[in-house]
Amino acid sequence: MSSHILTMSQITKTYMMGEEEQVVLNNINLEVNKGDFVAVLGPSGSGKSTLMNIIGCLDSPTSGEYILSNQKVDELDESSLAVIRNKEVGFIFQQFQLLPRLSAIQNVELPLVYARVPEKERKRRASEMLERVGLGDKLQNRPNQLSGGQQQRVAIARAMVTEPTILLADEPTGALDQKTGQQIMELFHELHEEGRTIIMITHDVEIAKHASRIVRILDGKLREEFAYV
Repeated sequence: MSSHILTMSQITKTYMMGEEEQVVLNNINLEVNKGDFVAVLGPSGSGKSTLMNIIGCLDSPTSGEYILSNQKVDELDESSLAVIRNKEVGFIFQQFQLLPRLSAIQNVELPLVYARVPEKERKRRASEMLERVGLGDKLQNRPNQLSGGQQQRVAIARAMVTEPTILLADEPTGALDQKTGQQIMELFHELHEEGRTIIMITHDVEIAKHASRIVRILDGKLREEFAYV
């Protein structure tokens, strides 16, 4: 059994643009261990969104091998991928992606509904997670009754509620002002210290510096890796 929770070997992704083949990811090799906090840093068009979609099992590589929690993801069918997305990956999006008609606790409960967790257990776990992110007094608030930072905290609670193997964050401070963004990054630090594994996609060097490891992507290739802590 590998000690890595995520291993990508020679991952390539190509698209046909008319008659021309466009290489979006070019022989990507990446290993992530339990408890890592990795930033994937790159400008727009570098391939980082495609890499994120493959990590999150939202897209499949054209070639190469992807192993997540000892499962060969590239060999799975769509229904198995849906199970992995629900169980193994907690998604945190730039624009929060909360359902406006649902309260904070109902938004956090959603992944547990899909996982067929009984209602009483769902509510307990969702309220505990909202408490963990500092929103224990906002359980019944709808998104439009919350600030941007509070909405992102709800999104983080929703991502964590299934106890996923990886928290996968896409530009998690992109829709926030600088001060609120710093508060969200402080929360990520706390979660990392608790032993959670975080992969964060960003174009912002200052945000990337919060991670313990930075992987730089450019023109579909991972260029270098270095650590700040």
